[in-house]
Parts: sequence; structure tokens; C-alpha cells
Amino acid sequence: MSTLTFPPLRTTDPAVFGRVAVLLGGTSSEREVSLDSGRNVIEALRARGVNATAVDGIPALALALVEKRFDRVFNILHGHNGGGEDGIVQGLMEAFGVPYTGSDVLGSALGMDKIRTKQVWLSLGLPTPQYRKVDSTTVHALAAELGLPVVVKPANEGSSVGISRVTDEAGLDEAVALAARYDGQLLMEQMVVGDELTVGILGDQALPSIRIVPKGQWYDYNAKYIAEDTQYLCPGLEGDDEAEIRRIALAAFRAAGCRGWGRVDVMRDRNSGAFYLLEVNTAPGMTSHSLVPKAAGQAGIGFEELVWRVLEQTLEHPHA
Repeated sequence: MSTLTFPPLRTTDPAVFGRVAVLLGGTSSEREVSLDSGRNVIEALRARGVNATAVDGIPALALALVEKRFDRVFNILHGHNGGGEDGIVQGLMEAFGVPYTGSDVLGSALGMDKIRTKQVWLSLGLPTPQYRKVDSTTVHALAAELGLPVVVKPANEGSSVGISRVTDEAGLDEAVALAARYDGQLLMEQMVVGDELTVGILGDQALPSIRIVPKGQWYDYNAKYIAEDTQYLCPGLEGDDEAEIRRIALAAFRAAGCRGWGRVDVMRDRNSGAFYLLEVNTAPGMTSHSLVPKAAGQAGIGFEELVWRVLEQTLEHPHA
């Protein structure tokens, strides 16, 4: 696998960015993760001399934009319903003509909707597990169509919120009840048994893959954000396999209309070795457990430089 090379920084002068709002917190189910990510981003920006200020949630940002308090926004809100990954806050920033990090309205909205993302991927021949939309009256029939085991999850949540892995008929109703606590449609997909991998995207390049090895059976919310015994192997694969997972991840990111930076989650079937795309994240975590910083580090980009490079993208795409 060839060594990644990144272009030189566009600028080393923090004054170029002016006043930067770091948009964090919000009211989504991922608020606590976003607050943690935001604290790390602010610390990294300030360490390089950037005038960075925390702004908690979309209403506070709207007021700040009206008052013209900021020149650009580093969006590290996660999720939807008051999070920053569903296109709503992107539309607000476009309306004010304020540059911001990450994907635009279309890429954000599509990436947050797992069902429609899968529809786009399948239309382009990109591999993703077969799925069905769920309502409580058809859950057992759908499971029979797909074949157990299956995964049941909300179509519009992240961070493994509301997800159940179901191996027998008895667990289906409970899985649907859990997922139904969250807004939006429910999704059932064939469970891919094998390695869980993720590929970070920075600019127009895929970072080294990460293979995730949780201590328990599943890479759930606890394994992602709390447990200290989850292993992250980077790069997660070698040779042609590593090249292929990066290729399909970058293709999936672009197909979803995403830009700037993000992360694509992938499963690799244990028996066939085939890759299956799960979802795209348009404002990935930047916590001590987060995966994009780990992959960037493997590619020779430290956390402060990663944050700087993401912010630099607002010079490229003012408000596309």
C-alpha cells in the first residue's frame, strides 16, 4: 500500500481564520460525546493560536450569526434533533454565508439517513448489507425475508444508539421497541459476522483503515466511549485488502455527496472476505477514543494538525 502524502498546509497564520465558533453540544442523543469532541478541538485550535470560542447548540449559533460574532464555524455537533449532522445547521450557515467545516446540506442530510444512503450505494453497485424498512406489524416477516441474524436500528442515529443485534425470533420485538424510542424510521439489515472496520476521510484521501476489536462481543456505545480495553489496529488490513477498503470507503463518501472530512464504517465478512458498507459519519468524534484522529496519526498527522487541516477546508469551500 503506497504511503499517503498530503499537500502542504494552505497557511500557518492563525489570523487568517478570524473568529472561529466551535459548534458543540446541542440537544441530540450524542450531546455528551459532542461536548467532549468540542473541548478537544478548541484546545487544539487555541494551541496553534486560533481565536476559537465554544458555541453550544444551534439556537446559540443562530444568535451569534445574526450578531456577526464569528467569521467561520468548526462544526463538531453530532447527530440530529439539535445535532449538526442532518443538514439543518448547514442550511443556516449557508443562509448567512458563513464558511463551515464538513459536508454541505445534501451530504449531511443524506449521511444521517441510513436508509437513503444505502439506496444511493446500492444504485451505484457499492456493497452494503440487504435491508428492509421496519414497522412493528411486519418485523417477524421481514426477519424471515432477510434471514437471521439481523441488526435492528434507528435510521437516523449514530454512536450505536438504539442498535440491537438479533439472533433469534424471541429478540425481535424487544429490538424494535428499543429502536422505536428514537425519532424517524427503523431499519433492519442482514448481520455481517466478521471484522468491524472504519476508514477516515480527510480531503480527497482515505486514511489507513482501523480494525476494531472490542473486549466484549460487540462494538457498542460502552466499547466506543467508555471502555479502555477496546483494541484499535491501524492499519486494519494489508496489501490489496487495505487498498480495496480505502477505495470503496472513498467512493461511498463521495456517492453520499459528502466533502471535507468524515468516516465510513465497514464490515468484512469472516467467511467470504467481502466488504459491506454500513454508514457514513459527516462529523466524526474527536474524543480520546475517536477513530479519525487514530488513523490520521498513523498517516503522520497529529491531532493539532488534523484539526487545523479540517479548519483549512473552510478556505477552500466558503459556503458552496
